This record gives sequence, structure tokens and C-alpha cells, in this order.
Amino acid sequence: MTNFVFLFPGQGSQSKGMLDAFDGIDVVRRTLEEASDALGYDMAALIRDDAENKLGQTAYTQPALLTASTAMLRLWREKGGPEATQAAGHSLGEYSALVAAGAISFSDAVKLVAFRGSAMTEAVPAGVGSMAAILGLADDVVEALCVSASHADEKVWAANYNCPGQLVVAGHAAAVERLMENAKTAGAKRALPLAVSAPSHTPLMQPAADAMAARLNEIDIQTPAYPVWGNAGATPEQDIEQIRAALVAQLVSPVRWTETVQKLAQAGIMQGVEMGPGKVLSGLVKRIERAMVIGVSLTPEQIERSLTMMAGE
Repeated sequence: MTNFVFLFPGQGSQSKGMLDAFDGIDVVRRTLEEASDALGYDMAALIRDDAENKLGQTAYTQPALLTASTAMLRLWREKGGPEATQAAGHSLGEYSALVAAGAISFSDAVKLVAFRGSAMTEAVPAGVGSMAAILGLADDVVEALCVSASHADEKVWAANYNCPGQLVVAGHAAAVERLMENAKTAGAKRALPLAVSAPSHTPLMQPAADAMAARLNEIDIQTPAYPVWGNAGATPEQDIEQIRAALVAQLVSPVRWTETVQKLAQAGIMQGVEMGPGKVLSGLVKRIERAMVIGVSLTPEQIERSLTMMAGE
């Protein structure tokens, strides 16, 4: 059996109509219906039409993206696609990975991430926090800039180690603004504010982490069929209590995506499939481990091509 990894994207990969290419496919329809039943609103309409502009709201974005990723995964399996030997997800994608590995039921997961999104929104008042992507500087340089841009009551931290030369920072809006200016002075290629207000993966998310810790104690978690890599520690998890702890820790700790991909490569995992909308993760992987081959699943045709890739044809 080929060792390979399922990769699941996080918030930012969603888009209106992200399942349009799968219209009429029964397993996708059933997945949308299951999400709708769990959440009490029409998930298919949200993803297809987004008539009320909710898809960009965190409490809706997270279950919608998890639903889309799970639908694509189920189609992969229906087509006879092989099972991964590892799974990893970027931020929210860690939940999709746990669903894939059988640790959390899909129904529980969509309700859980809807709660997570609401808790993140409530943790920091609108306008207080922000995030920005810093491109073209070494991680240690950005880390030093975080320290220099932070004051006693206005702080900024490294939030997402996405790939070499791309680090997302988050924190109080004023501190993030100072860091962006300092980064440009330090030679950054770009310093881009992100269209999110919740300063994810920083200590400011502690209220959300506390709320999630309580909610996770109510969720039935099973031993996953294969290791799921935690964002906070860049470590493969299979112990149930360690999984609970990792999901809480990821809210207040940076996403160590670069390190995760490097460790997968060191373990000999050189193939994978990005199971979800977009191809953000496959792009990041190319910048981290060029020899790693990642298929995508944006359309049924691309799933077929990824199946062919995994079969070595």
C-alpha cells in the first residue's frame, strides 16, 4: 500500500459555488443534507447561492468548508480511492482530517466547528484584532519584528508558519499595523492585511479555547484509523485525550504547517491529495518540499486525475 496523506484546507479556501462542479452527484447531495440536518439551515443553499452573504462569516464558513471537504472525500471513496495512511489539516482543516480518520463523526464535527466559529468571533470584539501575511522574510526576522511591534497592551504574534518566506501574523490591530510597516522597512516583498478580524492562533483566543475545551468534553472522539497531525505541535496524534488537547491548543498556538510538511517528508510520505476546495495547500507544499506530489479535488475530473496519480498510471 502506498503511504500518502490527505490534506484538508482551512478558512480562506471557501468560495460561493465551491461545490457547483459536483451538482447532481448523490454522495455530495447526501453530505449537504446531513450538514443541513445537523445545523438547522440549508447548507446547499448557503454554498450555492450565499444570498445573505453569510459564507464569509466565521460561524458559517467553518461548517461549510468542512462539509465541502467531506463531500469530496466521500466521492473519492465511492470511486474506489485508496485510504490515506496519514491526515493533516490547516487550522480548521484539522477537524476535517479527524472526520476523515474516523475520530469524530461528520454530524458532530459540523456542529462543533460552527460553535468554534462563534466562539472565535465572540472572543475578541470586532475591530480589536487583525491578521496580516508577511511575504519574503525569514521566520526569525518576522518573529523579532513581532516582539518589537508589541507593547504592553497591544501585541502581535506569529500565527501561521505557512511555508518558507510566508508567515501570517495576528494580534491587536494597532500592533499588526506597526509590524506591517516595520516588515516593509526590513525588506518584505509584501505585507498584506487579511480580510479577517479574529486574531486566530494567538493568546487572544483564550476565551474561545476555554469554550472549546468544555464543548470537546461533550463530544465522542474515537481513536483515529491513522495519525492526524496536530497544528500546534506538528505531531501525529492518535491518543484521544491528546487529540482533545491539540484542538484546544491550536486556537491559541501558531499553525506549524511548514514543520508538518517537512516531518511528513522525513517519514517518507511523498504523495498526497488536497481534499477540499482550492489548491492553497498544494501550493504551499511545493514551496516546502518540492519533491512531494499533491493531487487536488476541485472537480470530479480532478478527483479522477488524482486517483490516476495515486495508482501510478
